Amino acid sequence: MQSFYLVVALLFLLMLLRMPVAFAMGASAVVGLVLHFGPDPALAILERAVFEKTSSFILVAIPLFILMAELLTAGNMTRRAIIACQAWVGHLRGGLAVATVGSAVMLAALVGSSTASAATMAASAFPEMRRYRYDDRLSSAVVCVGGTLAVMIPPSIVLVVYGILTETSIGRLFIAGIVPGMLTAAGMIMTIMILSRVSGYAPAGSPFQLRSAFKESRGVWPIVVLIILVIAAIYTGAASPTEAGALGVTGALILGLSQRVLSPGNISSGLSRAVTTTVMIVAIIFCSSIFANYLAFTQITQGVIVAVENSGLPSWAILLLMVGMLLLLGMVLDQLAILSLTMPLAFPIASALGYDAVWFGIIVTKTVEIGLLTPPLGLNVYVTAGQTKLPLSTVFVGILPFILLEVLVLSILLLFPGLTLWLPNMMW
Repeated sequence: MQSFYLVVALLFLLMLLRMPVAFAMGASAVVGLVLHFGPDPALAILERAVFEKTSSFILVAIPLFILMAELLTAGNMTRRAIIACQAWVGHLRGGLAVATVGSAVMLAALVGSSTASAATMAASAFPEMRRYRYDDRLSSAVVCVGGTLAVMIPPSIVLVVYGILTETSIGRLFIAGIVPGMLTAAGMIMTIMILSRVSGYAPAGSPFQLRSAFKESRGVWPIVVLIILVIAAIYTGAASPTEAGALGVTGALILGLSQRVLSPGNISSGLSRAVTTTVMIVAIIFCSSIFANYLAFTQITQGVIVAVENSGLPSWAILLLMVGMLLLLGMVLDQLAILSLTMPLAFPIASALGYDAVWFGIIVTKTVEIGLLTPPLGLNVYVTAGQTKLPLSTVFVGILPFILLEVLVLSILLLFPGLTLWLPNMMW
């Protein structure tokens, strides 16, 4: 147990020295294995951990979904989505903000990264809302919170990483994220409608024109159909997540070439970004695996589980403590760092308490989503403020009603697990 305290101290020291969390975990775990078992057994454990994680076929899904997003977002796709959504709901008071939520849902299904989604929405949707005289607090809040939908709505990179770290079905996680994601989007729309009427944050909309709505949607429908096909392939069991990712890349390439929005430069830069992001994520998964192996081989995980079971606390109280811990970590760490740091210990505890792995994954993802908005880090807030050139205080004030909404949605998901599980339980 003394080596464990040393490992934890080394981990926090390395993080204080600004080493990335993944590498800090990997380095401290290697030190712990050497201290506990000696150099040769430690290297043997390290070799096994490397092989098991890097040879997993499901890892191929990561670059495929990232590349699909890169190909689909080429050609100013986000602006086209906003214009199409505005054509359908722009006649409502706050309609442009509602349209921004609709395009955020679409972008979430394309990008899979919250910060990338927030940055894209801030660059494309915020200027449109400012042009129509929307209050900056509402405009910045919508693009900031809308970006968090990419954490939940499939194909979410956070869900992929959680699935690999915990060996949970990524297909079931993707399908389980649909209802919570849509519930959050619906709550955002209701919040916008209330704020628009009560606070006057948004002007009245323009008259609805059916012909214009269909015209503006022509370039968006093929992408929507592709996303539905990818999700349907996973839901029906016709394809694994990796195969669905390959289908998505092929479809995105065909659409991009047929719509003449892809060039050799677009494809090359998309491939480059996909490789860079994939290497980062695989490093996180690998280092987290080393740390999980250290906890397992030294019996620390089992000891913590026994201590939790003997604590006398009800399982719901322990769950709430873990949720609170994840929310606190969300204030200072990004989503992938939280997963790599907590899942080696939190997931075995949740499994021992009898909680469903898919449902727990959605709860973890929701807490990570909230962490992207809460100070002092609030990563999406900083991204939005930087992109829109607004003061941080303006964005933080604007997102307060939406943080309350996020907490409400999290409470609903905790109280009613069936909302999360009914779709994956119907999978073929």
